[in-house]
Amino acid sequence: MIYYVMEECTMKRSLALLFALVMAIGLLAGCGSKDTTDDSQNGESGSKQIETLKVAFVPSREPQEIITATEPLKQMLKDELAKEGYEVGDVEITVGTTYEAVGEGLEAGTIDVGLIPGGTYVLYDDGAEVILTATRDGLNKDSDNAKDWNDGQPTEASDKQAVSYRALIIAGPSDKGQELAAKVNNGEELTWEDLDSANWSIMGTSSPAGYIYPALWLQDHYGKGISDLSSAVQSDSYASAFARLASGQVDVLVTYADARRDYAERWNTEFGREGSIWEETGVIGVTAPIYNDTISVSKNSEIMDADLIAALQQAFINIGNTDEGKQVIAIYSHNGYQKAQASDYDNERAAQKLIQELTAAN
Repeated sequence: MIYYVMEECTMKRSLALLFALVMAIGLLAGCGSKDTTDDSQNGESGSKQIETLKVAFVPSREPQEIITATEPLKQMLKDELAKEGYEVGDVEITVGTTYEAVGEGLEAGTIDVGLIPGGTYVLYDDGAEVILTATRDGLNKDSDNAKDWNDGQPTEASDKQAVSYRALIIAGPSDKGQELAAKVNNGEELTWEDLDSANWSIMGTSSPAGYIYPALWLQDHYGKGISDLSSAVQSDSYASAFARLASGQVDVLVTYADARRDYAERWNTEFGREGSIWEETGVIGVTAPIYNDTISVSKNSEIMDADLIAALQQAFINIGNTDEGKQVIAIYSHNGYQKAQASDYDNERAAQKLIQELTAAN
């Protein structure tokens, strides 16, 4: 009887030990299964996986020129994001058909990252978040006085980095363009009638240098807007605007301050002019400073979160600090990047508000 009881106790202890062993194996198997899932999501190295990063540029220059110049950016972004813990399968770079198209893509989440002007950003900031501001080379001319830009000498880059730039109202080689430039160079004030008698080239309504700040300049000086001009045609790029100016199709264009540097060679080789762009064009108006372009991300992108934003900030800053990177971002006259916040563009919001009011009034 005692033997039977002892045997029964021994069996119970054995079963208990066996049960505990099975439970322990199950727990270990469960832990192993979780680790495998995490590795599948994050990759063997522990990095986060991004199948495609979609980057879009606005068409401030010829689209194919931008695509060609920014091709090296694809691998640069992959390499820099890898340092931040992200493995990117493909970087897709596109150029929007208009400035607004890129803003709409960010808002819809079909674009992850957009290199856009401040004006485009504030128009679409319900769906876009600014993360970086571009720095650029300053210029040796930065006067509010249009005449000071008309010495016939090229505008040159300075060593000083700038976080803002100017828009210029430039008169071309047509008879009307030369008439307006001559008045400015003689120290005469242009009247609204002078300006309204000219044919203008403008850009889309979200372009800071191509629309917004020239419109503010007109409002400040004449109490009028671009929509009040008798003849203003929208160009699809600054290249086509300068081509029209060179041919005499338009008398005046609005553009960023160093645009003539960008098109000085093509003025002769492609646009058919014999004189230099510095001799045949004249500045007739200078706007207030414009805060630089942004790198913005989509608030509605499926892949975007705070960690990826921080990684993108560091990646673009690092790219802008290398000679190879500077060559790529020079297509936009960018020289580097610094972190930005939404409040940096409050003046731009005020500008957009005025533009909307002017447009609604007409």
